[in-house]
Amino acid sequence: MTLEELYALIGEDYEQAMKVLRKEKLLDRYVRRLPDNELCAALVAAGDQMDETALYENAHALKGVCANLGLGDLAAASSDITEEFRPGNARRYSDEEVRQKLAALETRYGEVIAGIQRYMNA
Repeated sequence: MTLEELYALIGEDYEQAMKVLRKEKLLDRYVRRLPDNELCAALVAAGDQMDETALYENAHALKGVCANLGLGDLAAASSDITEEFRPGNARRYSDEEVRQKLAALETRYGEVIAGIQRYMNA
């Protein structure tokens, strides 16, 4: 399986990732590191506690990682949480809505990771 095939499998934007990272070898290296990244788990844990600072920091970091890798769905979901908890912003969502958004993000993250693991084992 190629990186381009991986991106097709997970429904994400290979061309965008290449625009950012410019070298397939570099993209491959970062894609292979994503399954070991703890940001999603930390974000969900912050949501369990409704720790607004940790929610903001972890969502912001995950947004950057996902945007750089061309993972638009995850970047957008992370951005939504980032803006919800950006210092100075008024809350738009209830705690339950935030938890639902985090559950959806975690599910999508799991789908992406499953695709990456398939790529790594090919």
